[in-house]
Amino acid sequence: MRAAMAAAEVGDDVYGEDPTVRLLEAEVAARFGHEAALFTPSGTMANQIALQLVAGRGEELLCDADAHVVSYELGAAAALGGISTRTWTGSPVGTLDAAQVAAMVRSPSWGTVRTAAVAVENTHNRGGGAVLPLDALRELREFTADRDVALHCDGARIWNAHVATGTPLAVYGALFDTLAVCLSKGLGAPAGSLVVSSRERIAQARTIRKRLGGGMRQAGVLAAAGLHALDHHLAGLAADHEHAGQLAAALPGIAPTPRTNIVRLDLTGTRWTAPDLAAAAKDLGVLISVTAEHSARLVTHLDISADDAAKAAAALASLF
Repeated sequence: MRAAMAAAEVGDDVYGEDPTVRLLEAEVAARFGHEAALFTPSGTMANQIALQLVAGRGEELLCDADAHVVSYELGAAAALGGISTRTWTGSPVGTLDAAQVAAMVRSPSWGTVRTAAVAVENTHNRGGGAVLPLDALRELREFTADRDVALHCDGARIWNAHVATGTPLAVYGALFDTLAVCLSKGLGAPAGSLVVSSRERIAQARTIRKRLGGGMRQAGVLAAAGLHALDHHLAGLAADHEHAGQLAAALPGIAPTPRTNIVRLDLTGTRWTAPDLAAAAKDLGVLISVTAEHSARLVTHLDISADDAAKAAAALASLF
């Protein structure tokens, strides 16, 4: 990947002159069956650009209460886009009830906020890498299309959903008006996400990106990493999923079987708080993330081998 970055042909991307960025954008748009894409420095920026494309100031976005766009993006939809948000609660977290969402959609009327868009997250971060069911997504798409409500996908880990289920990326792409897809998580690039949509929307997205400070110059060095990741790391996500399962199997009753590469730890009823467990695990060479007082998570990725996963599983099991 670093060799590809060093060899990248570059230009000024603010002027649309970086050939490697253009190649990446065309490649990602084609994979999802859309007309165009726009390279951005981060997933948060990609999400916020996409939300501004589908919801105007004073309009409403619906999403689940644990969605990244409202949990980890510092109120950017309101602060930067003037977008009102209203949430539903998935039970369990990371599931989708299309009928529940449909019942929340508000039509334009005197004195009420119009629901302009719905956002879903696939795979779902706080849902432990859960994959949203394709049938539920199709049901939601049908309803939102009938009501002239846009549908956005926070697809930071949609590559994991694709590998775990075998669902073609173009099938996912056909369901959404906009997607934000990330290169710097499972695919292992150092930075970068893309907004994927129609040619008209992406032209507008370029203006929003500039306004948010996301215009980059010789960004081809980063785009080259993304192209390398797509060519060489996508299939490897299956190994990440296997390693996550290996970790969960060592912690019965504490870690449910994961669908993809995120393992949730429920420490309720154990002697551990999450901060104490994280400190003890670190002493054994295992880094885990604290998500609440009695919950934590493990994330597998391309730098974690099967041997690494086995060692981590043994270390964590010893603490219980």
